[in-house]
Amino acid sequence: MAKGILLVNLGTPDSPSVRDVRKYLAEFLMDPRVIDIAPLARLLLVRGIIVPFRGPRSAKLYRDIWDQDHGSPLLHWSRLQQKQLAENLGSEYVVELAMRYQNPSLENALENLRRKGVDSIRVIPMFPQYASATTGSVIARVMELIRRWPVILPVTFTGAFYDHPLLVKAFAAKARAYRQEDHDHVLFSFHGLPLRQLQQADPQGHHCGQKPGCCNSIGPENKHCYAAQCHRTAALVAAELGIPASKYTVCFQSRLGKAEWIRPYATTVISGLAAARTERLLVFSPSFVTDCLETIEEIGKEYLEYFRKEGGKELQLVEGLNDSALFADLLTLLAIDQAEFSMAIWA
Repeated sequence: MAKGILLVNLGTPDSPSVRDVRKYLAEFLMDPRVIDIAPLARLLLVRGIIVPFRGPRSAKLYRDIWDQDHGSPLLHWSRLQQKQLAENLGSEYVVELAMRYQNPSLENALENLRRKGVDSIRVIPMFPQYASATTGSVIARVMELIRRWPVILPVTFTGAFYDHPLLVKAFAAKARAYRQEDHDHVLFSFHGLPLRQLQQADPQGHHCGQKPGCCNSIGPENKHCYAAQCHRTAALVAAELGIPASKYTVCFQSRLGKAEWIRPYATTVISGLAAARTERLLVFSPSFVTDCLETIEEIGKEYLEYFRKEGGKELQLVEGLNDSALFADLLTLLAIDQAEFSMAIWA
């Protein structure tokens, strides 16, 4: 009997049309783990304001990054990662790909595994740092779907892998294509979250926000903190590349709405660096394992334009892991145990 592996990334519209982008935004933003407010307020906000007004603008941005041959970059790279993982694992495994929102759907991917007769399923959410809005949402949705099955197969989930050595080496390898000496400063820009979601991960209220720099280190008391995991990823990649603490900054992008989000905001950091006469920035986005709208457009284009407007000169995006063989090896480790991995890859 084969073992089933399910890779799950966030999602992408089926096309860059306004209709498909609105459909994607509606499904994404109506998830109560993404916008965690009262259901009626969320419905009015998403269906009445965000989707109607943001849809056309987002569709234009998607058109800018849509590849003529491959379509959505996120889906293209995710499919390639699925292929790499399947080749690493061999015939004893069945590897499916799903998106949390839109297609290929979680429901169809799980059904494919069930119909192919796998005897177990291992779900790998493709998010290095844990957040309720990403990994948590994937786990919740998978459990919701499989509970309907007449026979529920053994299902396991991988957790955060923000500090895994192969993740660190994979990001560092991508950065080595760009000479550090050609850049004045390095930014680690992670996707932002509302601050309240960090506080919810600290149910006893004994750690989150209780002291300055509380996310700069990670331990038992804040091991589930998304921001602390982000800082840890950045520190490990910087150490791998020999970047001193004075030469890099962690920031958070993609803020939505008026609520307070994780600080410092990317635009604030970029303004400050430009004001300090920093001319050349190298930017990582280690919350994404594939390039997508938030890396290609938001960082590669919008950040660059903003940095130049503020007085800077050049901003270089370090590409996502995409087709990285090191990342494919990490996915293999997440799919099977160390002993099997050693035999399958290096025997």
